[in-house]
Amino acid sequence: MNKYQIEQFLSSYSLFRDLDQMEISKIADISISREWQKNSHVFLQGDPIENVYFIHKGKVKIYRSDVNGREQIVNILKGGEMFPHVGFFRKGGYPAYAEVLEPSALITIPISHFERVLIENPQLSIKVFKVLGEKIVDLQERLEEQILNNTYEQIIKLLIRLASKHGSQQEDGKVCLKAEFTNKDLANMIGTTRETVSRTLTKMKKENLIETDDKGSLILDPQVLLEELL
Repeated sequence: MNKYQIEQFLSSYSLFRDLDQMEISKIADISISREWQKNSHVFLQGDPIENVYFIHKGKVKIYRSDVNGREQIVNILKGGEMFPHVGFFRKGGYPAYAEVLEPSALITIPISHFERVLIENPQLSIKVFKVLGEKIVDLQERLEEQILNNTYEQIIKLLIRLASKHGSQQEDGKVCLKAEFTNKDLANMIGTTRETVSRTLTKMKKENLIETDDKGSLILDPQVLLEELL
């Protein structure tokens, strides 16, 4: 991507939408466009925090790994999203891994340069704090789900969240969630086992709460699943 394309891309982000052309140009000047191959890592857990990334196209998995190598998926990000949000103000190492799930194009902004832009543009600093606030609320809600809900309820809320973020609306009002998340992925998102997720999904299919199409995609009605939580 050339500078003009980077400017056009960044200006579409809610984070930068209210900036004028000169301000966007300053950010584009410090931005680097790069292609990433599937299964490559943008950074590893513990690597020094040096950059923030904006996804132009593709999909990136953010996950943590414990001393036993067990994976905990923090988030699945796609085009139009940024990561890591802690990168703006946290010193030290990245708190998780970032793995590319499909060929992706990312815009890289060095944090040291971005901090200077924030100092020069207080309006942008305020917008960054708003975005961080939204992420904090999301993480708080997910933590509450793990504390207050049983595994069955957590799986239902996870499916609703994934459907909202990654699903496509069908004519009948239901949502199609493509078969891009394995049962192991779903389990890693809420800290349970693949077997538990498999049994739960089988149970939900028998009760007609969800169904699968011939491609293995999940078909669900978020409203029906919400009613299951009442």
